[in-house]
Amino acid sequence: MFSVYMFIMVFFVWVGNGNGNRADCPFWFDCGNHGKFGYPFTTVQRQDCGIWPVHGCDDQNSNSGQGVTLKIGSSWIRVRNFEMQMLVTVVYFIDDHLKNLLQSDSCETFSHNISLPPSSPLGYFTINNNITLYKCNRTLQVKTPKTFLRNTSCDYDIFMGPPHSDDESQNSLASCSMVQLPANGYAVSANPFAFLTADIPLLFHPSDECIRCLDARSHCHLDNQRKLHCAPRKNKSPAWKLGLILGIGAGLCNAVTLVLILTLRRCKWKYGGAVARFRSRNTGADPHDNPDMITDRIFFGVPVFSYKELQEATNNFDRTRKLGEGGFGSVYYGTLEDGREVAVKFLFEHNYRRVQQFLNEIEILTQLRHRNLVSLYGCTSRHSRELLLVYEYVPNGTLAYHLNGRDKLLTWPIRMQIAVETATALAYLHASDIIHRDVKSSNILLDTNFLVKVADFGLSRLLPSDASHVSTAPQGTPGYLDPEYFQHYQLTDKSDVFSFGVVVVELISSLPAVDPGRKSDEINLASVAIKKIQNGKLSELVCQSLGFESDEEVKRMVTSVAELAFLCVQGDRQLRPSMDEVLRALQKIQTGI
Repeated sequence: MFSVYMFIMVFFVWVGNGNGNRADCPFWFDCGNHGKFGYPFTTVQRQDCGIWPVHGCDDQNSNSGQGVTLKIGSSWIRVRNFEMQMLVTVVYFIDDHLKNLLQSDSCETFSHNISLPPSSPLGYFTINNNITLYKCNRTLQVKTPKTFLRNTSCDYDIFMGPPHSDDESQNSLASCSMVQLPANGYAVSANPFAFLTADIPLLFHPSDECIRCLDARSHCHLDNQRKLHCAPRKNKSPAWKLGLILGIGAGLCNAVTLVLILTLRRCKWKYGGAVARFRSRNTGADPHDNPDMITDRIFFGVPVFSYKELQEATNNFDRTRKLGEGGFGSVYYGTLEDGREVAVKFLFEHNYRRVQQFLNEIEILTQLRHRNLVSLYGCTSRHSRELLLVYEYVPNGTLAYHLNGRDKLLTWPIRMQIAVETATALAYLHASDIIHRDVKSSNILLDTNFLVKVADFGLSRLLPSDASHVSTAPQGTPGYLDPEYFQHYQLTDKSDVFSFGVVVVELISSLPAVDPGRKSDEINLASVAIKKIQNGKLSELVCQSLGFESDEEVKRMVTSVAELAFLCVQGDRQLRPSMDEVLRALQKIQTGI
């Protein structure tokens, strides 16, 4: 026993002393009053341990105005805020030069270039609030494309359009130079200085290889040949101490082993059969080794379907079975072997960001049970060839579908009930500390009795019970996105209230949330609603099929609901009611109490 003990102790001491080539980059480092920072941030002294060297950790006053600066390329930038997510790190900073140009309405703004750091094997950078403008020489006599806005205040024309313009519009601007600049929203007026900003969120996306390295609790960095190298992180406990501990442990284990052998031999006749049966029940192939294998494996509490099973259920994802398509995937109608009708969401890409959204939606929906929330029936394995989510099938389409040309089916009592049930679902989410973050009419499903099922939780976030907001990069849908969240990157439950307010205005008006064909100051429906209600012209906003002028009860309810929606779409979130208050108000309006 003594020889075994000595061998183990000497072995670990030797390993510890021979570990000179091992990276000693810490998992976290202390940045004074600014808190703890981790990868991809690093210290100025150890720039090989990360992407962004941090300066200013010794500043004892985190509110001094100096704060933390980061080195990007050859420049140092002043950081306003930062957010470390699972797969993306966001650094919010102010471009001081661009800020001065915007404040003076300078035409040099459209020649300003924001240089991104070059991509590398470690990852790449993006700016997520950029919009595209077209700078056109007037001698070209370019006509304003449909859905575009035109500004003529400079020596050249500036054209601004919706985030996803058609090929015809882009072709007509092919002779112009393209400019990308950060903005607080989309082009909602012909004055670009009204929505351009110098407040920039810079995102770092680690490469797939680097993410695999980080998942293994290791550190990825570039070696001398600028190739990615994955190295274990620094071990805080010296190896010789570990060797000593394990050596002593080995000596004690040897002593105990003899006692255990004698005890087990005496008990074998009594427990041997049970052990064998236990092993036979619990030994099997790992489903991750064969992602398409049909098993009864449970993931986050829901069944896991094989890709092949869902392929058959949707007739190989037949185009005629497509129910809809969004920014992240397509939804197909399917029938499972047990006869259940389902909606199968097929996520467009199988990368680490999609996996995060996939897991996020599963984790949130498995925590929730409510008659006005869509039910999740299952999913594929995260290791499957494709990421698929299986929901209950809601047969009557989306609210957006019915408001777009089929609005006569939606009488006012039905619309009122849709508003109440949607508010009920959102109030339930907020009581569970969950923010939906993508409330819109196309995410409100209706069954044959027009019962509401709120869907699509891929962007949802958990709000810690002791926090007033979550600092996160703005995500959502134009027209529904809380302007204060977009500007300050602070997501709150009042962000959902704003989006819900837009949906309520849609219910009142049957108009889309965004329409580039409307006047430049009325592209967003929220702006239209505020303008009409403030000027006492509500009747111009209300859908004519609702009987607003002919039915006094309808007029009473619509007027009260419009006043409530007016509060919900206020730019200042402090002026918006909570979702609980909205729900109670709607219930009172509905009952007339």
